[in-house]
Amino acid sequence: MGRHAQDQDLVAIRNLVADAERLQNDLEGYTQLLTQDMAIVNIMGRRVRGWDNIYAAYKQALQTPKADIHTRHELEDVRFLRPDVALASIIKHVSDDRDASSQEPDSPLPSQARLTFVLVKEEDRWLIASAQTTPIAS
Repeated sequence: MGRHAQDQDLVAIRNLVADAERLQNDLEGYTQLLTQDMAIVNIMGRRVRGWDNIYAAYKQALQTPKADIHTRHELEDVRFLRPDVALASIIKHVSDDRDASSQEPDSPLPSQARLTFVLVKEEDRWLIASAQTTPIAS
């Protein structure tokens, strides 16, 4: 991969990570950032695989107080495994803006987590193929 192409891909990946943050409560927008066979493991360890299943899970979550959980992404590193596959390492800053009555007292959300995206380039567009969130102990 030439330096110019890699620089362009880094810009596109930074934009994808920013879009994932910006569109986190926009069901239609967010799911357009995903591959069809995408797999996600959320901050509580729930695994969902496949675009249709992720769409349904997000739609359901956005109709609950979980819609009041917001995250900010801080991109730390991007490593290219191949010209069309990259790992993005992200610090996820979590704001739980739900009212206290809708929070689970036995499993409070951490304020930070490590988020790893596996990204693939399909037809000159970077998409999220996998997302793994690991809480950071406070």
